[in-house]
Amino acid sequence: MPAYIISQSALEHNAEILKSVAQNADCKIVLALKGFSTWGCFDIIRPYLSGCCASGLWEASLAREFFGKEILTYSPAYEPEDITELIEFTSHLDFNSLGQWNTYCDQIMSHPRFIKGELHCGLRINPQHSTGHTELYDPCAPGSRLGIIADRLLNADLTGISGFHFHTLCEQGSEDLQSTLAAVEARFGELLKRPEISWVNMGGGHWITKPDYNRDLLIQLIRDFKKKYDVNVWLEPGEAVAIHTGVLRARVIDVFESEGFHHALLNVSASAHMPDTLEMPYRADVFKVGSIQTEGRHPAVLLDNEQYELGAESGEKTYTYRLGAPTCLAGDIIGDYSFDAPLQVGDELVFDDMAHYTTVKTTFFNGVKHPDIVLQANDGSLKQLRHFTYQDFKNKLG
Repeated sequence: MPAYIISQSALEHNAEILKSVAQNADCKIVLALKGFSTWGCFDIIRPYLSGCCASGLWEASLAREFFGKEILTYSPAYEPEDITELIEFTSHLDFNSLGQWNTYCDQIMSHPRFIKGELHCGLRINPQHSTGHTELYDPCAPGSRLGIIADRLLNADLTGISGFHFHTLCEQGSEDLQSTLAAVEARFGELLKRPEISWVNMGGGHWITKPDYNRDLLIQLIRDFKKKYDVNVWLEPGEAVAIHTGVLRARVIDVFESEGFHHALLNVSASAHMPDTLEMPYRADVFKVGSIQTEGRHPAVLLDNEQYELGAESGEKTYTYRLGAPTCLAGDIIGDYSFDAPLQVGDELVFDDMAHYTTVKTTFFNGVKHPDIVLQANDGSLKQLRHFTYQDFKNKLG
């Protein structure tokens, strides 16, 4: 059975960095559940973070049940029944349009939690400043549905609104935040100076825990922004919490040649189990378990002193294979990788960095057996957090 294995020590390492940044920048950092929502690991990271950000009612409910602390909720659109439930427990509720806010503002502002200051409402703004490289993930693209442009807000009645929320980054450094803040200030500076605006959520996409991320710049940017506008600042990374904390272990189940291509079919699917390899697109590092030890680079999870060979680009090593899935989708291909020795049925491959986003995007496509979710504790022991069965596949569909 394939398995996602998540490292407790790697999670703690990332969380310690985030806690240090929050303390030095005098801001609050929460876990973005859209990036990592394996609630069996929440006990590990809860002490380091201020809460969770949710993309709607279900994620917010998960945060309330398993994480606690602050819950920041934003959705591009809410249904009436979602608002009725969310205002009972979320700490922040952000709206994507003035139309949605105007629809629900009377209900919200008359609620006891809002009156007592336990519920804060904000608007998502669009600074119209693109810094990313993948069009699919650009919320500032022309005509974007995400966020309100400045022209729509300058003369709007913002009674009941106490903060603004922008999310424009995706796997980016603090230099991109710096240019984004300049755009935010240029377009929304006068609104930020209003006395009723007391907080700003700078969203996610900050690669804070990457080794080459300029954390000193991030800290200075936040401190300067707080001082200039007298606001509290929130960050809501998901990937930075769980980056390089987990792997997906798979097994070769068939090897064959077709028209000059050597195929290795695995018991995992790009479409169902690692969709960013098709969607982003994203190329995962892959390690072959064996007797060869690759210098330097190792997967996030090491088991029983195993030796690993890091797969290379096509043609760089002697034997190249197209790694594919046992599904009917012709394009369900993980990628072309080369190895020093031929792949054989039964060989184990380990795909690195498979904790964030991967685990929350998985599906039961084609009925392929779903990977287990396993936690590796600091002592090296493994704890199965979730085992998926045929019943899970059946129950999802009827």
